[in-house]
Amino acid sequence: MELGLAGRRVLVTGAGKGIGRGTVQALHAAGARVVAVSRTLADLDSLVRECPGIEPVCVDLGDWEATERALGSVGPVDLLVNNAAVALLQPFLEVTKDAFDRSFEVNLRAVIQVSQIVARGLIARGAPGAIVNISSQCSQRAVTNHSVYCSTKGALDMLTKVMALELGPHKIRVNAVNPTVVMTHMGQANWSDPYKAKTMLDRIPLGKFAEVEHVVDAILFLLSDRSGMTTGSTLPVEGGFWAN
Repeated sequence: MELGLAGRRVLVTGAGKGIGRGTVQALHAAGARVVAVSRTLADLDSLVRECPGIEPVCVDLGDWEATERALGSVGPVDLLVNNAAVALLQPFLEVTKDAFDRSFEVNLRAVIQVSQIVARGLIARGAPGAIVNISSQCSQRAVTNHSVYCSTKGALDMLTKVMALELGPHKIRVNAVNPTVVMTHMGQANWSDPYKAKTMLDRIPLGKFAEVEHVVDAILFLLSDRSGMTTGSTLPVEGGFWAN
């Protein structure tokens, strides 16, 4: 399926690792012009070596002022992938203010800020666009020790719908992708315990976790004009977890 992404300028947050890095690599291979945002300079340096021509931007999206300085003059962007996130796991009775604040700053507030920057540019140019927010299966199902993380992703799903409602008249589509556990370095670290992994896998009809390319394929579809009539959706990539 030809996705028509060649020549499009795409901004990807959380680009240094995992899903974000895989997305940048796939977009680069498809001929897109990519702005890769990460807070880790070493990750960006290695990504530039892998994908010559991408534009690296090093900034902590949890810092509103720094983000404004880094991305306020980013220039025309056609497509946006809001992937940056943190997962600070704590039992409910031990949730700290710092973990709460950091989680909502990165997982929700940064999505609002970066999306505003991109959407305002699209509207000023009179150009159509697409935004994909990376949510989680945890947005709609409770998981032990994930009270704050689940809350940020539940909020992100609703933000996606409201953004779709308000930006649709400007021909900007907004969708979310909701993966299960993905076998990134972070996923392997958090779910390496066989007993813990079994508790999740037993709830997934396909009986396995996702690979990065499963999520990337969904992202590219939602960025492309092939999904031109899809907006406000939450696309599960979770092996049937929500059906259980």
